[in-house]
Amino acid sequence: MPKMVEIRWHARGGQGAVIASRYLAASAIRQNLYFQAFPQFGTERMGAPIVAYTRISDAPINLRCAIEEPDVVVVLDPTLLKSVNVTANLKEGGSIIANYPGTPEELAKELNIDGKFKVYTLDAYKISTEEIGRPIPNTPMVGALARVLGIISLDNVLAEFEEQFSHRFKPEIVEKNLKAVRRAYEEVQGV
Repeated sequence: MPKMVEIRWHARGGQGAVIASRYLAASAIRQNLYFQAFPQFGTERMGAPIVAYTRISDAPINLRCAIEEPDVVVVLDPTLLKSVNVTANLKEGGSIIANYPGTPEELAKELNIDGKFKVYTLDAYKISTEEIGRPIPNTPMVGALARVLGIISLDNVLAEFEEQFSHRFKPEIVEKNLKAVRRAYEEVQGV
């Protein structure tokens, strides 16, 4: 594992980029990894673009907030793909994981992403609608990110979701969310 993985999340207000970031980061604790999950940057209005950040490391992390060169960029809202420069400051060899209904090759072509970045796609709206009953992209995207990063086990992600959700939701709701995470982990596509 690299000493530190830095993740930049692009979403719209109300999509839960910060919550998703924190679930992933909290899952890292189960493996004795250190994390930071930053609050959203940008406007607080529902529907407005926001940015959130997560750091995961095998050593204590200093508290500076800026992430200048992320290793991974996650896009929760596919409509942002046209307005956000997903490769901006992304480290060479870095990964882009997008909630996108097409293939990684189609996304790379559409956004003119060259071969120095890895591209992954997942139709998080479809998965969450089919498994949870409404389009909640952050839940499946955490499963996809766990798979792409390869440093946080799916078991730890599922355990974190189950622990956090069981305090607030009925068991059937918890199971639906766990199913969405598992399915996303299995279905994420990459080139």
